[in-house]
Amino acid sequence: MKGHIRERSPGKWAIVLDVPDPETGKRRRKWHKFHGTKRQAETECARLVAELSGGSYIEPAKTTVREFMIRWLAHEKANVSPKTHQRYEELLLKNVAPVIGSVIMNKLTPARIDGCWTTLLESGRRPKKRREGASPTVEEKKGLSPRTVHHCRRVMLSAFEQAVKWDLLKKNPVALTKPPKVEKKPMEAFNASQTGLMLDELRKSRVFMAALLAALCGLRRGEIVALRWRDVDFANGTVAIRESAEQVGTLVRYKETKSGKSRSVALSSTVLEELKRHRLSQAEEQLKIGIRPDENSFIIAQVEGSPLKPVSLTHEWTRLLAKTSLPRIRFHDLRHSHATQLLAAGVHPKIASERLGHSTIGITLDLYSHVMPGMQANAAEQVDAAIKAAKKPAVE
Repeated sequence: MKGHIRERSPGKWAIVLDVPDPETGKRRRKWHKFHGTKRQAETECARLVAELSGGSYIEPAKTTVREFMIRWLAHEKANVSPKTHQRYEELLLKNVAPVIGSVIMNKLTPARIDGCWTTLLESGRRPKKRREGASPTVEEKKGLSPRTVHHCRRVMLSAFEQAVKWDLLKKNPVALTKPPKVEKKPMEAFNASQTGLMLDELRKSRVFMAALLAALCGLRRGEIVALRWRDVDFANGTVAIRESAEQVGTLVRYKETKSGKSRSVALSSTVLEELKRHRLSQAEEQLKIGIRPDENSFIIAQVEGSPLKPVSLTHEWTRLLAKTSLPRIRFHDLRHSHATQLLAAGVHPKIASERLGHSTIGITLDLYSHVMPGMQANAAEQVDAAIKAAKKPAVE
């Protein structure tokens, strides 16, 4: 293995290596640029020759970060769900690539990547479309949230691990960067009285049944819009959660639940009565236009029986909630409301975990740790009362 240096201009050197072609075995030259003294250039040349001899040498390439990201996303498409893949594209191509996408892969340093995180935090928010000549709003000039930047780093870390496996890099520069600090936000949820008021306000809307299932059963949005009448067992008062709807753009697909397992959720008498009333009302509505609903019909549906899309449910929820005096929370927060009320009422976390469809009880305890102090105080009082009741009365 040979290599030598050539001076191009004062302080600028070319390191020339004789690299064997893996297919033909013939020698071909690879050039490296180097800035520094002659001794430093000779040291760098010796290091590259040693890597070449040891088999750890990676040829300088002209692949940019953006080009690699596109290649990795194509590779990853078969390994994740369409929704997850769409999110990866947004994080890498729409957030990271505009900042460092033009950098050559083997020229990317941890310092450059840390600078990317800083840029995204300060001014990474993508501007919305606005009329021609209009100035950007203050909102558009803001940066991304630390949580979003944290997600960018996490996905990029995984992508560059693959670059190391593909021998495009010797080591992962993302692993040497520092993720932004993410502060845990307090969970937003309705209390019992707010939940009751919400249901009264939305009773005459098409969102009512979906909101009821989220607030009183803790179902996810995708699970709700995927429910069919065959899933409800009125005799035993349960609903089977077998699949979930996932929307990517305008397309909706039905897949297994988030935990990968189906579950049975017990229904209260209120939910059962509302479901019976909703089924009768839905049947009357569809029969008027010549549609006969059956067991395969969707519970949450349009007038003509077609299923409601997840994003449409969110938009309608946001629109209707804005007309009430209630706090503005996400539709998913109705699920949090149900979980919080369960635990506050003294329901065992294991039961709450099964009802919510969490894969482990640890997820439930971590998400709703803010409810635990009250539960501990209540438990301490119960134990204290039991011990006092068991004590023998003192002899006078």
